[in-house]
Formats: sequence, structure tokens, C-alpha cells
Amino acid sequence: MKHVIILGDGMADYPVVRLGGKTPLQVARHPHMDRLAREGRCGLFKTIEDDMPTGSEAANLSVLGYNPREVLQGRGVLEAASMGVNIGPDDMAMRCNLICLFDDGRIKNHSAGHITSAESDEILRTLQQEVGQPGLNFYTGVSYRHLFVGKGLDPRLDCAPPHDHPNEPANSLMIRPQVSAAQATADLLNDLTLQSWAILKDHPVNQRRRTAGKDPGNSIWLWSPGKRPKMWTFKERFNVTGAVISAVDLIRGIGVYAGLEIIKVPGATGLHDTNFEGKADAALAALKHVDFVYVHVEAPDEAGHEGNLDLKIKTIEDLDARLVGRILAGIDPKETVVAVLPDHPTPVEQRIHVRDAVPFAIRDPRRQPDAVQRYDETSCAAGNFGTIHGDTFIREIFQ
Repeated sequence: MKHVIILGDGMADYPVVRLGGKTPLQVARHPHMDRLAREGRCGLFKTIEDDMPTGSEAANLSVLGYNPREVLQGRGVLEAASMGVNIGPDDMAMRCNLICLFDDGRIKNHSAGHITSAESDEILRTLQQEVGQPGLNFYTGVSYRHLFVGKGLDPRLDCAPPHDHPNEPANSLMIRPQVSAAQATADLLNDLTLQSWAILKDHPVNQRRRTAGKDPGNSIWLWSPGKRPKMWTFKERFNVTGAVISAVDLIRGIGVYAGLEIIKVPGATGLHDTNFEGKADAALAALKHVDFVYVHVEAPDEAGHEGNLDLKIKTIEDLDARLVGRILAGIDPKETVVAVLPDHPTPVEQRIHVRDAVPFAIRDPRRQPDAVQRYDETSCAAGNFGTIHGDTFIREIFQ
């Protein structure tokens, strides 16, 4: 058997007044996801348990059957693996966002208005020159998502993910130590952030962005610290080979530690303008030489963080028409298990990640379907699986 998991990041949502009390999934046109629900078995998946941070790192690890309590060491180390940055035993890695602050110091957005990778690289080079030093290094990633690595630092820190705190004062969200021994690390990191405000205020990149009517990247934001994790590979766990297709370093990094091939698709942006068709074609090509493909699409999550309801609906419809349908048309339905789900909800009215269980559908030609006819939060809740936790989902895929 071949196996495909299609993940629409942040696709699930809450009922929206403007939609008559329905969710974006309930009003969006997605006949191919509906087909998977109709021909498969459905349920809800609690991907983020109540004691875990509401991030894509915990959620995607859960989807792939890892216990975040055992293996999660923060986003930074996962993204470092994707970027080819070696993390030594004495290194601590963190996600380094470029964000936009209002003039009064509140967080306007977590993405600096979706700043480009080229613009970010100019800014990160300046930061490395101004505040970087041996043992403190910045690495350019994709768009606003970057990496900071520090040697000899203590990861026992409480950090605020910027996407979870829109419109809140940055000063009130600074890093706090969990133990007294981490105070020096917290002080150092907060000082780097404060220094970035002066350095980036009139940076040439930001001057150009303001002139063009775009949000500046006028602050770094350091969060999700950790050290190198230890994870079993999919070959060791399930005796399968696999591949990951994503525009996001976090997901690619999980794939690296899981022993999966990393496939980069030209035009895959992590936004609504991503190359849906290219991802679908890459998945079909990969299935010719691997057993399993994990196709991750970031676009619905970014629309949710922007609070853009119309865009979120469009990203769901594009995911269905341009990727899910294309994959279904190219596989042998009698020899392929296909699943679709989000990793977590990103409600457009809240603009943050939440822990609610997400709807999933698994079409396995060896199993009889349940009675669910549509793919959405309410319909899938009535499926045969009920609400599942832990590694139940991935074991259903590979049973």
C-alpha cells in the first residue's frame, strides 16, 4: 500500500457570525475532501493536549505519531535541521521572527507583513554584524521565519509566540526564566530584542517597505528554545520510506529527524499564492519511489493569523481543487490510503492557534466507510473514530 497525508495547516475554525454561525470549512467548496469523508472514516483528533503549547510543532509531531512531551525541544532545532545548520550539544536554537510593531510598541503582526526572504537576509546580515558574535548567530530562513543559535545558553525559558499575541504590548511579553539559572539567558535574549528596535527602525529595507506602503520588519522576536531532539525514524517505527513536501522549515525539520526525504517545490511560498499543483505533482512523483508522502500546506494558517475570512475560505478551496483533487486523480484508489486534516484550528476571529480537536478523514480501501458525508468540524465529529489522541491516527494510516 501507498500512503498520503494531506495537511491544511490551521484549516479548522470556530463558527463565524458573518457566515451565519458556520465555519469556513462548512461554507467552502471542497468536493474532493468531501469525497474522502464520504468514502472513508472520520473523527476528531486532539493533536495538542491541554498541557502542551499551541504550536504547529507539537501538532505536527502528534499527527506523525510522536509524543511531543518526549521529543519536542522547540521549533528552532527542527528548523535548523531543515536549513542545514548543525546544532551541537552545547547549542540552543530558537525561532527568530521578523515582526512588525506599531509605533506604540504593540505587535501589529507576526510576519512583518510577509516580508520577503531577500529583504530578511539584508536585515539578518545587519543584525549579525551589529549584535552577533562568536557563539551568537542569526541564520536567514524563509520570509519572516528565521533562526537564532546561541552556545552555552539555557533553554528553560517562557517565551510568547508572536502569532498568539496580536495587538499586545511587546514590552509585556518579554522572555522570562523558568528557573533562576536561566535568568542570564533571558536577559541576554531580551537585550538582543531591544537592540534590534534601534537597529531596524530606519534600516534601508524598512525605509523601502514604508515607502511602498508595506509593514516594516522593525523587531526580531525570539521564541521556542530547545536543544537537539532524539526521534525514531519512520523506517525504524513502521518499516516505511517517506517524503515531506512543505514550504515551511519547521515541517521539513521534523521530516529530517523522522528520516524522511525532503522535497522542495519551486513556487511553494507558505502563503495563498503557493504552488498547489506543483506540490500535488511532487507528491505523485514521490509515491513512485517511497511508501508515504506528507503534504503540508501553510496557506490557511496564514490567512487565519491575518484574520482574513475570505482568504481563508479561498485557501481551503484552492487546496481542495488544485491539490487534493489532483492527487486523487493521479493515484490508484485501491492501493493508496489517503487522509486529510489540519494540525490545529487557527480561528480567523481570534487570529491565534487553539487546542481544539480537528476533523480528519481517512480513506482506506481495505476498510468500510462510516456514515459521514461531508468534511468539516461538525460532520467529522459524528464519525466512527469519535475523538482520538496520541498515535492512534498514524497507526490507522499504517495498519
